[in-house]
Amino acid sequence: MAERPTLVDPPIEDLLDKVERSRFTLVAVAATRAREINDYYNGLGAGHGAMIPPQVALVSNKALSLALEELYEGKLVFHRPTAEELAAERDARDEAAGAQDSASDLDAFTDALRDA
Repeated sequence: MAERPTLVDPPIEDLLDKVERSRFTLVAVAATRAREINDYYNGLGAGHGAMIPPQVALVSNKALSLALEELYEGKLVFHRPTAEELAAERDARDEAAGAQDSASDLDAFTDALRDA
């Protein structure tokens, strides 16, 4: 009889090494990916091509087990952004919002001219 994986397979210590030794991060990353896997299975046949299927094959078909195994095998990678990366992302978002605001101002102006 084949041995079934348990919660300690993959080993928790190895999983913690993948997420900077943070138990909270391990739980958050695994739960987020498990939700994505559940959404994938629930959306099959609905034409949702943007969802990523499970990247590992396991005896267990439980989403959390699949997420932890993906993390263990390196198919799910955690990256904590640096302060510089967050600032650059915020600046890019602000620039995009500014461009969108000026476009909507132009639309409002042309609408007002058309109505006059």
